[in-house]
Amino acid sequence: MQNAFVCFLFGLVLGADMVIADTVVPARPIRAQSIIAETDLALRGGDLANGFQSIASVAGQEARVVLYPGRPILIGDIGPPAIVTRNQIVQMRYENSGLHIVAEGRSLDRGAVGDRLRVMNLSSRATLVGRVMQDGSIKVSK
Repeated sequence: MQNAFVCFLFGLVLGADMVIADTVVPARPIRAQSIIAETDLALRGGDLANGFQSIASVAGQEARVVLYPGRPILIGDIGPPAIVTRNQIVQMRYENSGLHIVAEGRSLDRGAVGDRLRVMNLSSRATLVGRVMQDGSIKVSK
């Protein structure tokens, strides 16, 4: 009987030290490619290794997939808002050893700053790969 009481007290002490973190979940359905607002989010008890614990870290991001109410938002489900859309006319920039080439292209993908995407040169119809820059241009690599 005494061992059971000691185990019970030990469990209370351990339980007092354990803190359960909150996980960010959608408060309503959020469509893919939508910008997430603070009012779209809620906190639910429970800690998830690849989830978010604060609403501030999710608000302002873009949903990459459909987010359903009550389900935890995972790291891969959201990202920075896209600034280049598919079929958008963009400036392609190539720089190498002092050579600078600028041409118009059509974006074949959608992307945020830093994303790699395909772009088609409007003059030659060649498909190239580049990285989205802050100003919305595409820095083409070799």
